Amino acid sequence: MASATVSGGAVAGALALSLLAAPAQASPHTADTPTVPASTAALPQPDLAGLRSTLRTALGQGAPGAMARIEDRGTVGRVTVGVADLRTRRALDKADRFRIGSITKTMSAVVLLQLVDERKLKLDTSVNHYLPGLLPDDRITVRHVLGHRSGLYDYTNDMFASSVSGFEAVRTKVFTYRQLVNRSLRHARTGAPGAAYSYSNTNFVVAGLLIEKLTGHSVATEYTNRVIKPLQLKDTFYVHPNTKIPGRHTNGYLTPDRSGAALVDATEQTVSWAQSAGAVISSTRDLDTFLSALLGGRLTSAAQLAQMRRWLPAGSNQAYGLGLRRRDLSCGVSVYGHTGAVQGYYSYAFASKDGRRTLAAVANTSNNGPVHNTMLRTLESAFCGKPTAARSGAGSGTGTERPEDVTAGTAGTAGD
Repeated sequence: MASATVSGGAVAGALALSLLAAPAQASPHTADTPTVPASTAALPQPDLAGLRSTLRTALGQGAPGAMARIEDRGTVGRVTVGVADLRTRRALDKADRFRIGSITKTMSAVVLLQLVDERKLKLDTSVNHYLPGLLPDDRITVRHVLGHRSGLYDYTNDMFASSVSGFEAVRTKVFTYRQLVNRSLRHARTGAPGAAYSYSNTNFVVAGLLIEKLTGHSVATEYTNRVIKPLQLKDTFYVHPNTKIPGRHTNGYLTPDRSGAALVDATEQTVSWAQSAGAVISSTRDLDTFLSALLGGRLTSAAQLAQMRRWLPAGSNQAYGLGLRRRDLSCGVSVYGHTGAVQGYYSYAFASKDGRRTLAAVANTSNNGPVHNTMLRTLESAFCGKPTAARSGAGSGTGTERPEDVTAGTAGTAGD
């Protein structure tokens, strides 16, 4: 099943609208200077036909359903394909909620940067100053944690070494943050504090501990009071440790490691293995609203947004700031946001530099590298428009890379 709709004006004609932490020891940070130099530079018109083709390719690679939503200053384009429920064959709907995985990290970073604005937190202060004795090295700062430069081992590497059995072992389990940190500390660190970027869910578990220590409230309360209510996000929830997604939602299907094995319905789970690193539920509409508000400067001060966008290399054609990723596309446009992977779902939320154009997308499967790489191409359709001869074969960094920020060895069963 497939559908494409446009609201707020015709996308074909109206969507051609315009669109600084110590450096790492391994390599210097890079300035936020994408090829398109100004936020007022016009972006190409989105390519809805290309977007639909990309989503259909994901279906052919094993995703039961996929959808994407583009918004540019009130003009909305949507494409949905496939089904939300393999048993009932209900079509995926634009209003369906889903688990957003590591896009949660951006929300956690926003809360901590608001606390910096409130002078309750300093980015270059040791984590152990706020959480005495938590970490084995006083040199690990808040900035290192938010930028994945702490050197803390990602405990999910062990947890999900086998996709299905690993998942079933934790599906209904409830962890404390400190239990998850302790799982990481059983292993040697991956680098010295401040060294090169190395993605680890442990970092944003530490972020959750910081939020709760500094505010005296749960992360659920802080997400609600600082992000969800101010932006009127009606589909966004943090329900941990409850296992169900409230209201209308798409089921999520985990791909087993064994070729040909049946997909596993992973919809109901605590996501306690992730919490502040990946347990939020949302919708494409709410993710577009969130990214637009963040990049538009409505969630933090300009100074803290600049800190989020202080980039360090993080793989081919991408960089990482503080809970925020920059991806450099084939047309020279850079986009800002995060990807997410949690059992049953691959999610994507990115915006132009000024937040005026956004893309949110989801495929209701995981542990499927080809689907992940295909879904990354939705960024090209949303921000680069129709392919040109100059870009064909140029490579965008969004179609062939390994999903490096998904747990190594499992191709997408854990945080991204």
